[in-house]
Amino acid sequence: MNDAWFSGWRHVFKLDPDRDLSDEALDAVCMSGTDAIIVGGSSGVTFEKIVDLMARIRRYAVDCVLEVSTLEGAVPGFDGYFVPLVLNTNRAEWINGRQTEGLKEYGSFVPWEETAAQGYIILNEEATAAKLTGALTAISEADLIAHVQMADRLMRLPVIYLEYSGRFGDMRLVKRARAAAVQARVFYGGGIDDADKARQAAEAAHTVVVGNIIYSDLQAALSTVSAVRETAGSGMTARE
Repeated sequence: MNDAWFSGWRHVFKLDPDRDLSDEALDAVCMSGTDAIIVGGSSGVTFEKIVDLMARIRRYAVDCVLEVSTLEGAVPGFDGYFVPLVLNTNRAEWINGRQTEGLKEYGSFVPWEETAAQGYIILNEEATAAKLTGALTAISEADLIAHVQMADRLMRLPVIYLEYSGRFGDMRLVKRARAAAVQARVFYGGGIDDADKARQAAEAAHTVVVGNIIYSDLQAALSTVSAVRETAGSGMTARE
């Protein structure tokens, strides 16, 4: 496993700047023991909303990272930055079009040591991100492994993100994806709404991302932290 700044993460909460979260709920999330907070969303994300959420999270010691999906959402001041590339789409703008446009404008300001690419494989056709990017979600296991190998072996992306966004995925496929990755870290996100699903995801992926449940059942969201911690190391090889 690489020694990147995110390589030790097992549990991460993902917060959407376009959704309301009370100060009390944010305090519970940031003090929960999670490894990091990722700020990002697929729609309604603005510079002002990101700055506001970052300022609130900055009161805590937890790592705070921005997923940069639009030019308007490129906000300085985070501990790290992820740049998503959607691997299972035929629309080149989501693979390198928007990214290169961003670099033309902001390339000289990018903190490269704290910036990493995420190879997204979006697997829920109903997800906003799938509809926005034209993701080809109906892929076979062979297709999935080929995407993982492309990202891991040829593109050398440091993160491969299996995104089910709102639906709990096939953990057998997630395990197969992790086994196929040699140097990349496999993130899993989608449908984790209780401790049991968090444990299953922790057994399958390197890093578990918990998002939507924060806004509908905070206590269930918080329970996922200890569930992942308890599962840490299970089924992991020495390199992981």
